[in-house]
Amino acid sequence: MRRVPTASRRLLFLVFAVACLAVPSSAGGAPAFTIDRHVVGTPGTNGWYVSNVHVYWTFDPPPDQTQGCDAVTITSEGSTNLDCIAWWGQSRFDDPVTIYVDKTPPAVHGVPSRQPDANGWYNKPVSFSFAGTDAISGLAGCSSTTYSGPDNGNASVGGTCTDNAGNIGHAVYGFSYDSTPPNIASVTAKHGNRNVLLSWTASADTKLSQVTRTGGAGGTATVVYRGTGESFRDKGLRVGAEYQYTVTAFDRAANTAVKGLAVTATGRLISPVPGERVTSAPRLAWLPVKGASYYNVQVIRGKRILSAWPTRASFKLPRSWVYHGHRYRLRPGVYRWYIWPGYGKLAQAQYGRLLGGSSFLYAKKG
Repeated sequence: MRRVPTASRRLLFLVFAVACLAVPSSAGGAPAFTIDRHVVGTPGTNGWYVSNVHVYWTFDPPPDQTQGCDAVTITSEGSTNLDCIAWWGQSRFDDPVTIYVDKTPPAVHGVPSRQPDANGWYNKPVSFSFAGTDAISGLAGCSSTTYSGPDNGNASVGGTCTDNAGNIGHAVYGFSYDSTPPNIASVTAKHGNRNVLLSWTASADTKLSQVTRTGGAGGTATVVYRGTGESFRDKGLRVGAEYQYTVTAFDRAANTAVKGLAVTATGRLISPVPGERVTSAPRLAWLPVKGASYYNVQVIRGKRILSAWPTRASFKLPRSWVYHGHRYRLRPGVYRWYIWPGYGKLAQAQYGRLLGGSSFLYAKKG
């Protein structure tokens, strides 16, 4: 009667695999011989070991002769073929086995889904995939992730790749991230003679400011300033023309903040601006003239209705006044006004050239 070989596995240390096999009995019913294969190592996945592997055999009863059955420690990676052959008299047992070892995690690196948005910085969420190589058991798969903050000049994401033996390789990908735009405080304008001085205050993370002007001849948008300052004087404007200025602040990652301001250009007469609508008696203002000791202000509506001689470069129109024996007050409509500089004493009536003329529209509230 012949016994069919059987196999079993037992746990030893981390893993102790045992193959228990019965050698067929000899004729006449002699007892069977058994051989146990012991495999000691750290198991991974898919039949691979992830550590050195110690293999040896035990027999019952001891064989008369063996070949390739000495204990062996496998330290090399890859596949190793072993074959233990044992004889009991004329009976032979052959136990071939292949041991697979991969102790090395995959080499891993991160791959961003796109290039940085500006100046080496990302300013919008960005995804990263991780890729790797594994020369022994082969690559099973890798992770991916998406970064959307917080802002950090030294941001990083981590990822992994796993090989077919279950080893896990790790990698970190570093980058710079900033999705928060800078800030611009309100933009102001100070009128000059055919020019305007624009000023603004930008937050500390602003690296560059740009001023764009729209309007005037052609109405096209033109970049009139680009730099690190917080003011700019735009010259050569046309008196009475309307201009739209846009101030844009850029940070290191090209995030932007935008503020706009509409300006009507003036000559030497700066307030009200030409054609401005007012609902109360305005303060007329103009650029001072060096050496002038007084000024002559004249207001026209169909005819001259006011003449005054202020000593400073401004004059607040009264609610009502008397001129040449007639009482006047502001009534809805268009008014023009003119300024002459005066020198010396008022009685000398020594005037310079006309500074200019402008207009405003008076309208009642509501």
